[in-house]
Amino acid sequence: MLLLHPRAVPAPALRGRPPPPRPRPRRRLVPPPLAAASGSIAVSSDEDAFTRCSGYLFEEGAATESQLPIAYDLPGIAAVYRRRPLLVLRRSLQIGTSFGRWFALRYLDRVNERADDMFELRAAQLRRILLELGPAFVKIAQAVSSRPDVIPPAYLDELSLLQDRIAPFSTDAAFNIIEKELGLPLDMIFSEISPEPVAAASLGQVYQARLRSNGKVVAVKVQRPGVQAAISLDIYILRFLASLARKAAKLNTDLPAVLDEWASSLFREMDYREEARNGLKFRELFGKFRDVSVPEMYLEQSRRRVLIMEWIEGEKLSEVRDQYLVEVGVYCSLSQLLEYGFYHADPHPGNLLRTVDGKLAYLDFGMMGEFRQELRDGFIEACLHLVNRDFDALAKDFITLGLLPPTAQKGEVTKALTGVFENAVNRGVQNISFGDLSGNLGRTMYKFKFQIPSYFSLVIRSLAVLEGIAISFNPNYKVLGSSYPWIARKVLTDSSPKLRSTLQALLYKDGTFQIDRLESLLTEVGFFCSMS
Repeated sequence: MLLLHPRAVPAPALRGRPPPPRPRPRRRLVPPPLAAASGSIAVSSDEDAFTRCSGYLFEEGAATESQLPIAYDLPGIAAVYRRRPLLVLRRSLQIGTSFGRWFALRYLDRVNERADDMFELRAAQLRRILLELGPAFVKIAQAVSSRPDVIPPAYLDELSLLQDRIAPFSTDAAFNIIEKELGLPLDMIFSEISPEPVAAASLGQVYQARLRSNGKVVAVKVQRPGVQAAISLDIYILRFLASLARKAAKLNTDLPAVLDEWASSLFREMDYREEARNGLKFRELFGKFRDVSVPEMYLEQSRRRVLIMEWIEGEKLSEVRDQYLVEVGVYCSLSQLLEYGFYHADPHPGNLLRTVDGKLAYLDFGMMGEFRQELRDGFIEACLHLVNRDFDALAKDFITLGLLPPTAQKGEVTKALTGVFENAVNRGVQNISFGDLSGNLGRTMYKFKFQIPSYFSLVIRSLAVLEGIAISFNPNYKVLGSSYPWIARKVLTDSSPKLRSTLQALLYKDGTFQIDRLESLLTEVGFFCSMS
C-alpha cells in the first residue's frame, strides 16, 4: 500500500534553507484495492549478492562515474580503467574464478556420472554466480531466460528469477538520489510514496507514489548507485575477451561488434531521460493499438537516474497463460519492427503485463532498437520466400540482411538452405519454430561465413521472447505462424516499390501466374483481418 515515508527528507544543500519539518507518522492514503495490488510484484528478500560479492565495484563506482562517458564510448571507458589496472585485474580474476569453479564442478559431475542428479543444484549455483557478478551478467542472463525451447527447464526456472526478483538497495539511498536529481525535498514532489520498493531489478528499483502536483499515482524508478561504473568495467573486460575469442575460434560473426551493439543499448537504458523519450514515442505509435496499453511518461519530472511514469496494475504475461495477448504482442511487435522500424528490444516477461482490464501493457523503454527500411523489406521478403520455398531468392535475402557476405556462392547457399528449411516448411508455416530455425541455420551455414549482424540479435529477440512465453503454456505455438498473416497483408497492400516487385516475382514464376500463392496470401490476410 502507499504510505508516506516516515523519515524527514533534508535537503539544505539543494535548497539553501533549513530541512523541512518532519512529516506526520505513517498514514493510509490509498484506497484498499490499489493498495493491495501494489504488492503484486515480489521483491526478493535474499541477501543483496551485488554488494556482498561485488560491492567494491559500486563503492568505487560512485567516485568513478563522473569520469565515465554517459553514452557508450569504448575508448572513453578504456581511458578510465587503464589507469586502474589493479581493479581490472581483481575483477577479471573474480569473473574467471567464479565461472571456472562452476565449469569444473559440471565437469566432475559428468566424470562421476551424476550430472543429471546435480543438474538443479548447478542451475541454482549459476544463478547465484550471475547475481554475485552484478548487473551486466544479470542482463546477459535475462536475454536467454525466456526460451524454454532452448534453455533446460531447471536453468530456465532459476534464470527467470533474475527478471525482477533482485534484492533492493537502501531506500534511504534511493530517496537521496531522487532529491539530488530533482533538486527538491521528497515531500515537495510526492504527497505519498511507498516506504519500500515494490520491484527491484539489476539497474534500479521502483516505488509507487502520488504526485503532489496533480494527485496521479505513478511509478518512480531509481537507478542503483554506482551501476554505470560497474557495468562499464565489465564491458571493458568482456570486450577484450570477445576479441580474443573471435581470433582464437576464427568466428565468422564479429563478436565484438555484437557486444558493442548490446552495450550501446545498455548505456541508453541507463539514461532514464532517454527512456522517457522512448516511452513517449512508443505510446504515440502503439498506444492506440487494440488491447495494447502504454504508460504515460512524465518527461519534465524525469532525470538521468530517476524516471517517473504512470503506474500500471497487472500481472506478468508469462504467469497468466493468455495466448490471445501473446498474439496481440506478436501483432504489435511486427508493427514495431516492420511498419515503423522502432521496436522494444527488451521484452522479457517482467516488462510485459496483462492489465486489470485485460490489455497487454509494455513497460521499461530503456532498450529500444531501430530497423532501417531496406532491412525491414528484406526481412519481409525472406519470410515470403521461406514459406513459398523459394530458396534461391532466400539466399539473396540473406545477403541483403547481412547474414552472408556478397561473395558467398549462391548456388551452394541455395542447396544448403533447402536442406535446412525444406522439411520444416513442408510441415506448414504453423509448425516453423524460431528456435529450431536459428539452431539448424547456424550449424549448417557456418562454412559459408554465416554471420550475425550487430542489429540482428535484438530484432530476433523481440519476437523470440513472445514465442518463448507462449511455448511455456502451449508447446505447439510458433510465432512465425502467427506472423505470416501480418506479413501477407503487408506485402499485398504496401505501396513500397520494393515489396510490389517482390509480390510480382512471387506470383509470376517463369511467366506463369501462380494462383495457389495468391490464394494462400488472401487466406492468410482473411485470418489476419478476423484477428484485428
